[in-house]
Amino acid sequence: MAAVRLPRHATKIVATLGPATSTLEIIEQMIHHKVSCMRLNFSHGTAQDHIDRAAMVREASRRAGREIAIMADLQGPKIRVGKFAEGRVQLEAGAKFVLDAARTELGDISAVGLDYKDLPRDVKPGDRLLLNDGLIVLSVDAVRGEAVHTTVRLGGVLSNNKGINKQGGGLTAPALTAKDMEDIKTAMSFQADYVAVSFPKSATDMEMARQLCNVAAAEFGHRPGLIAKIERAEAIPKLEEILRASDGIMVARGDLAVEVGNAAVPALQKKMIRMAREMDKVVITATQMMESMISNPVPTRAEVSDVANAVLDGTDAVMTSAETASGKFPLETVQEMSRICEAAEGAEDKRLDADFSGQDYSRIDQSIAMGALFVAHHLGAKAIVALTESGSTPLWMSRHRAHIPMYALTSRLATQRKMALYRNVRPLLMDSETDRDTALAQAEAHLKRRGIVQSGDVYAITCGEPMGEPGGTNMLKICKVA
Repeated sequence: MAAVRLPRHATKIVATLGPATSTLEIIEQMIHHKVSCMRLNFSHGTAQDHIDRAAMVREASRRAGREIAIMADLQGPKIRVGKFAEGRVQLEAGAKFVLDAARTELGDISAVGLDYKDLPRDVKPGDRLLLNDGLIVLSVDAVRGEAVHTTVRLGGVLSNNKGINKQGGGLTAPALTAKDMEDIKTAMSFQADYVAVSFPKSATDMEMARQLCNVAAAEFGHRPGLIAKIERAEAIPKLEEILRASDGIMVARGDLAVEVGNAAVPALQKKMIRMAREMDKVVITATQMMESMISNPVPTRAEVSDVANAVLDGTDAVMTSAETASGKFPLETVQEMSRICEAAEGAEDKRLDADFSGQDYSRIDQSIAMGALFVAHHLGAKAIVALTESGSTPLWMSRHRAHIPMYALTSRLATQRKMALYRNVRPLLMDSETDRDTALAQAEAHLKRRGIVQSGDVYAITCGEPMGEPGGTNMLKICKVA
């Protein structure tokens, strides 16, 4: 068996596919460059486009010898202006401008229609509306029927279908649209490992998404992980309940920054990463991380610091968007990200014991996971190995900065792919074995074949008895390779 090329760094890279990266060859190269999850953005393209790209990811993974995750990112509600007769208008500060939900003709310098028909009921005089990611600011003067009358406070070019945010939040659009429900069916047809839900405001939004996913995936015996994209002001006070209803969150800094203000986002990012780790959830940091590399072959120093700080905060993954979807340098982008992740991790504090102070672990499997980390750290073990069915034990261990590579061996392909997003976890597929001693011997042979351990190395391994039962980890063994 060919050696599997596993990432050297613990932080995972999520890359968005698009026109710049929609060939089998480029996707395979991205996997070789340490991408661990491919994002399919359902805001663009057809259902068949996503089906075809998912098939390419699976084939490229097979060729590269490393399984990775696929994340289907739902579009969510279209809170946008309509189209203009000339494609765009130049709005000047102080001018009057109308957002008209009843307008059917194309827009002009005085008014434009709305894709989001409920806007007149969501705003009142004095509210501020931010268009095109906050580059244009309108203040609401009056609401008359279906028309929102505004004054331009910050002018600029407004073109077709640009987004609308309300400063401070408060738009009532549901997180899941009819399009999202159809897209969930498409994503489950190729068994996407994760589904990212756009604009959730509460746990109810995530619970509804989970029900829809489970129904659509039932015929395939599949259960995707759910990622809540935190991009609404209303989601911040309900972050804990959203996390409990999800498998992870995405720090979606674009829309969130428009609603809460740019200055508030760095502290919120740190809070979200910390809370996700404390609650044993996955966290992805996203939006404009390497934005300049859409057109330049190297990142700015500010972008390098941005990625590195997310790594130092403990994020599971950093994500590209347009940089790899439509940029000129998609491979260079993931290479640069990989280098930044590795360098940042090399500067991390290596102490682990403080993580356990004041912590109570009542579950046997969770206590075993923490015991493995503690012992391996103090013995200077070469690796921590978990035989796992559900992936829970590796997830728990990955919440702590062990600085020892963790290898998760599973017989379940879906579990292997899902674990590809966990920080510092290298998932490998191993044939199932019901006898404990045989399974442990096979695991060591598996690691030796890949050059992960060699004679004289010490490693910690966890498993459950009886073998093959999810959530049954109850054994920790310290081994020395003969």
